[in-house]
Amino acid sequence: MRGRPGTRESGSEAYAAGGGDASPNNGGQMNRVLGKTAIVTGGASGLGRAIAVLLAREGAKVVVTDVNKAGGEETAAFIRKAGNEALFMKHDVGKERDWAKVTDAAVKGFGRLDVLVNCAGVFLASSIAELTLEKWRWVMSINLDGVFLGIKYGSQAMARFGGGSIINISSAGGIVGTSDSSAYNASKGGVRLLTKAAAIEFSKAGHDYNIRVNSVHPGVIETPMTAPLINDPEGGKEMANWQPMGHFGEPDDVAYGVLYLASDESKFLTGSELVIDGGWTAQ
Repeated sequence: MRGRPGTRESGSEAYAAGGGDASPNNGGQMNRVLGKTAIVTGGASGLGRAIAVLLAREGAKVVVTDVNKAGGEETAAFIRKAGNEALFMKHDVGKERDWAKVTDAAVKGFGRLDVLVNCAGVFLASSIAELTLEKWRWVMSINLDGVFLGIKYGSQAMARFGGGSIINISSAGGIVGTSDSSAYNASKGGVRLLTKAAAIEFSKAGHDYNIRVNSVHPGVIETPMTAPLINDPEGGKEMANWQPMGHFGEPDDVAYGVLYLASDESKFLTGSELVIDGGWTAQ
């Protein structure tokens, strides 16, 4: 899959990122995460926005974070307008000091931390021959370092309140390789195994943190940001061939998977991969 090299998609992970007001709407509130506090990174648009809105609609108090201040504040305002609780914090996931501030704000503002969704991410299209070490490290600093820092600081906060759920947005590209995206594939593959290691460490058999850690692996999600790629005659046809179901996904397809992992319905699930890719990686 090709994208714009070096472009930061501040709202979400790049295989499934988009702008606009993507928000799940599938009936009334069911309170599946009532009383929980969640942090959602990359919440300014696309997947992050859809996830934040759905968690709030289902009863969670949400801390929306992103480097995109305008988009993040818009998401938080949208949640509050619907009668739910949210606050926004500008947040670079690759900076450790930002993580300390965000987790502290969640606890001070809403009294606890129960759910962390590591959704912020970037995509860089480049062949290995043309990929510079600087650009490689840039991708890793956000996609992998950012998730590590989120797990580190999020778990510390959750442990104070008896546990919680950490949900790391990886990608179908973290399971299978794609051309001209080695840094992205490596970073998302790293998220996949980091998730499993953390799940073991935070389990009863590890250090008894009572924290579940799972990864989500979206395929190509149809959003305003992916529309130019999907509509490209050559690239769109290639991506369409990846989808055995015959169509691309929507942000709420992923958001509902995250909701399940955030809720107590998934209380016996940790170290697992939730693949939401229309059958791409089943081939």
